[in-house]
Amino acid sequence: MTILIKGGRILDPATKTDDVMDLFIEDGVITKRGKNIKKKAEKTIDAKGLYVMPGLVDMHVHLRDPGFTHKGDVETETRSAARGGYTTVLAMPNTKPVVDNADVVRYVHHKAESVGLVHVLQVGAVTKGQQGEELADIKEMVEAGSPAISEDGKSVMNSLLARDAMLVARDCNIPVLSHCEDKNLVGSGVVNEDENAKRWGLAGITNSVEDIMIARNILLSKDTGAHLHLCHCSTKNSVIMVKYAKLEHIPVSAEVCPHHFTLTSDDMVEGDTNYKMNPPLRRKDDVEALKKGLSDGTMEVISTDHAPHTADEKNSSMVKAPFGIVGMETAAALTYTELVLGGYLTPMQMVEKMSYNPAQILHLKKGTLEEGRMADVMLFDPECTYAIDKNKFWSKAKNTPFHSRKVTGKVMMTICDGKIVYDAAEE
Repeated sequence: MTILIKGGRILDPATKTDDVMDLFIEDGVITKRGKNIKKKAEKTIDAKGLYVMPGLVDMHVHLRDPGFTHKGDVETETRSAARGGYTTVLAMPNTKPVVDNADVVRYVHHKAESVGLVHVLQVGAVTKGQQGEELADIKEMVEAGSPAISEDGKSVMNSLLARDAMLVARDCNIPVLSHCEDKNLVGSGVVNEDENAKRWGLAGITNSVEDIMIARNILLSKDTGAHLHLCHCSTKNSVIMVKYAKLEHIPVSAEVCPHHFTLTSDDMVEGDTNYKMNPPLRRKDDVEALKKGLSDGTMEVISTDHAPHTADEKNSSMVKAPFGIVGMETAAALTYTELVLGGYLTPMQMVEKMSYNPAQILHLKKGTLEEGRMADVMLFDPECTYAIDKNKFWSKAKNTPFHSRKVTGKVMMTICDGKIVYDAAEE
């Protein structure tokens, strides 16, 4: 299929392009970019007033497939990704069975190719069964297509084992996506440790739960030379330590999720488990530090930690309900509203952190609208103001604290591999 996108504001960090131009797509590839393209196309899209961006890349998504498909699956959650402007997502390995071998990697990839709307890359577990006792066959999973390893949902508490995993990852030239949580220190914590937790009689999670593991893993990265990518950073000290790592030329990158730069623990509604996430919502000074870290380039990536759960699972007490919220269908709007309109990022920096930088970290030929590249494209309306409606989500799950929140910026169309996989006009 041939597609001509006319008169949009093209934002391409790879070539530092910020200009009103046309884009011509042919057989899944961007074949021409320029002013007033005259080629005939099967479909012409008027993009006047819209940002034309590379398709977003989410480094941190839970598809729940295999094993937890009552929460979500490859088909439903890639539909959610498409609606959110994402064309590539990395699936975390904490499924059932755990993705700790090549067969499960291939299962997810084959299913995504047959029923998915966007590109899915399955991350491999660090240890067998995520038990923290023996390394998984990392090289085998990389050969099967895993772009990274992660023990997401857990930390590898054994420092020697964590170091050994980093050495293998270094040799395979893949990053280690690190969930930083000292499981001995977190105890029975369910929310941030502060006055709210005390008032509600809930066990708290201190910043040190995250900070201690970040410090250890940075030092292991320095020791091994492996690329460490810190997942869902939530504390002000995480920003300080990442800044230190960069000054020391340690190969460390870091991500922040929209809920962590948008909400504080003071925004929580007592008893509403849609505000229960891990790491928890932190204090105002943490949120401000995260925003500044994104602004000055210390924190390079915005990911979602998209975590679908059923209504029945979330309809429980704050103690018993599972951690996590869905995030792919709200991330672009929240980022634009909070960070771009808030003065922390330019539109180009938003594209860098949600598309180009993740692609670079993962060694993917994505995150750009250069001629000759795969046609993964997102059209975004920076003027559209509306209220988030969870009932319109394409995800199987609706667990979000952002229902009815007013935002500006809307994904209007997502094109993956030259195919239109989401069109807001058809909703």
